[in-house]
Amino acid sequence: MSDELALALDELVASGRFATRAEAVRTAIERLLDAERRREIGRRIVQGYEAIPQTDAELASATEAAIASIEEEPW
Repeated sequence: MSDELALALDELVASGRFATRAEAVRTAIERLLDAERRREIGRRIVQGYEAIPQTDAELASATEAAIASIEEEPW
């Protein structure tokens, strides 16, 4: 770890944002893993839509349902 990174980490601990360096590092790793998991889920969703795209009829039906649900709102 570079001195600059260690200093920034120490500043986070000193500010009270994290109790220890370990907690800060653990949080960073958890966030990284969560971001990667979400990225992979998004990639798979796109892959699914590319493999089996929606039909024009499905899109029209979804549009009609969305419009109807908005029209039902009291706003």
